[in-house]
Amino acid sequence: MFTRSFLMLAVAGAVALSAVRAGDRSAPEGDANRSTVSRASAMVPPVLRPSEPADTGTLVLPGPPAPAHVAPAPPPVAPKPAAPAIAKANIPPAPDPERPILKRAPRPVFPEGFETDSAAFCHKRIGQMLPEEARALFGDPKSERQALDDQNAVNGQILAFSDPTNRYRQIELDFDNDTGALRTVFVYPWKMTWQDCRREFGVNVSATPANKGRMFYSYVNRRLDVLVDKSGQVISLGMY
Repeated sequence: MFTRSFLMLAVAGAVALSAVRAGDRSAPEGDANRSTVSRASAMVPPVLRPSEPADTGTLVLPGPPAPAHVAPAPPPVAPKPAAPAIAKANIPPAPDPERPILKRAPRPVFPEGFETDSAAFCHKRIGQMLPEEARALFGDPKSERQALDDQNAVNGQILAFSDPTNRYRQIELDFDNDTGALRTVFVYPWKMTWQDCRREFGVNVSATPANKGRMFYSYVNRRLDVLVDKSGQVISLGMY
């Protein structure tokens, strides 16, 4: 029995070898490698062939991330050359045509005592002050008119001035035609009552009714007349 099995195995090997040689003659030259592998596989019995895949393989590990693309910085721009400085002292400022240039007028210099009471100052100058001196002190008159005597004859000239000290609303100066000197001062206060006059100058007066309900008070001990309206407001003071 052993001899029969051995003979059968030998016959099978001879048949396989003949098939291999016949395959070598029929296979083209380009398939030489595949034929060689086939012959090797056919020569190995099935029980000796590996039944599991090979343990070796190729594993590709991840590498470091690719560097990010950074755009190159633009070249620096050269600064423009600065304009040459212009000296401000050599260029006067241009005047603004829509804005007037205001200049402070020089403060006038008045004689001593004039700013304290301009009317009292002129009162002391009666018989001395001339029209030219009055214009130099008060400026140009606001108006002027002729002075008349009791027979309505012209005997003088009256010049009306604004008070530069603003103490009184207006001052009128009466100059004599013959001498040209000041003879009467008429004062128009901003706001004064007859009671104010009584407190300041006293009550030693003579009263004379005038038209339109007015009263004319003449001081006995002073060279002063006061014209008062019917409400008690002082219209004017006459100093002579």
